[in-house]
Amino acid sequence: MDITIEKLIYGGDGLAHHEGSTVFVPFVLPTERISAALVEQKKKFIRARVERVLEPSPERATPPCPHFGVCGGCNYQHIPYEAQLKYKSEILRETLRRIGRIEWLGEITAHPQPPWAYRNRAQWKVRAVGKPGSAASDSDDATDASREEGCGKLGIGYFRATSMTLCAVETCDIISPLLLKTLLALRKALAAGALPRELREVEAFAGANDSKLLITFLFAGFPPRHAEVAEQVRRILPEIESLLFHSPGRERMELHGPGFVECEAAGSTYRVGHFSFFQVNRFLVDELVREVVESEANGRLAVDLFAGVGLFSVPLAKRFKRVVAVESNPAATRDLEANVFGHDTLSGRTIEVRTAEVGQFLQKYRERPELVVLDPPRAGLEPDAMKYLARISPDRITYVSCDPPTLARDLGALEKAGYEISGVHLFDLFPQTFHMETVVRLRRRP
Repeated sequence: MDITIEKLIYGGDGLAHHEGSTVFVPFVLPTERISAALVEQKKKFIRARVERVLEPSPERATPPCPHFGVCGGCNYQHIPYEAQLKYKSEILRETLRRIGRIEWLGEITAHPQPPWAYRNRAQWKVRAVGKPGSAASDSDDATDASREEGCGKLGIGYFRATSMTLCAVETCDIISPLLLKTLLALRKALAAGALPRELREVEAFAGANDSKLLITFLFAGFPPRHAEVAEQVRRILPEIESLLFHSPGRERMELHGPGFVECEAAGSTYRVGHFSFFQVNRFLVDELVREVVESEANGRLAVDLFAGVGLFSVPLAKRFKRVVAVESNPAATRDLEANVFGHDTLSGRTIEVRTAEVGQFLQKYRERPELVVLDPPRAGLEPDAMKYLARISPDRITYVSCDPPTLARDLGALEKAGYEISGVHLFDLFPQTFHMETVVRLRRRP
């Protein structure tokens, strides 16, 4: 079918219409006329792929990555960076209107950043490659490794778009220099047979100004002589600060190192462990912290929900006499406590760490804070948590979101609870992808 792309939507696709059906197509631009092939057809919509661009947009660019369009990591490399920001702002505004019924007519302040080599965290899949059928399943069965012995050498990369098949990569333009060096070293070691065939995934985090590595190896069946394997890995990756071997199917872990790496953000140092979350953008995290915290006047009480390792809690304590930091992940709260109690600039200030689900915490909480900071996962706030948050009625709420649809839903609920939006900021933490981080400020209506 020949169709004209009308607009980009959240999720990375372009939207068009054909014979009464809505058509979704990736890797396109608005106004482009394309020839598209059917991938999936439902009653009301069609998923398609580009066969040929008949009339390209004048904005269309040549993607620098040879894996773009096959690898599932990037969506927008065919769009110049300035245009990416424009389209993301349009998508955010439309999502707020369509899902949250929020007509935000004010400015969406965009916070750009260097569009390449920005990620400080990566997850690489490891599979056998080189023979038909060798892109194996994700099973944790220890016998997988022996079944794959005849399937060729191990490769490393990302899953292909919309599939569980490996896209073995030779480069990646969005990860930091240290992570790229790490990827290439692992690729070479796997090709040489220098790593266990039980290896299924590598999680890599670069801390300390892109100089130290926090590495987690996930195995389908724990490798024998793991201490020798760990020494081999350290020879391959000398920048490792901490190395964890994990076999989820066997619930077994072996730690080689302190279990964490240090990161800096907006003048504070944070300990980040293997199972903790930290923002993945090494260029914009300082600006994100400043936007959330530094516009706040000194106050009495702030509550930081979904606090993680304390990215916002620690700087908030420099402006509020008390900060209550709430986090449900026990690994993250251990890091949070270390970051709080190891900080020597918080004299006379108090940070109370609560290990709890946010909804359970809010249900029992009775104090009224001046500020609540929300930084939930993609699912946003649960309905009960929203109800309890409205009940404690903070003066101000700052919502940090990585998912516009759930943000729009929650903002709609907060408006009904008596809040109005005073500012919207788009932080482009994820260039070349459809993802975006949003900071929304709300204040209680008089």
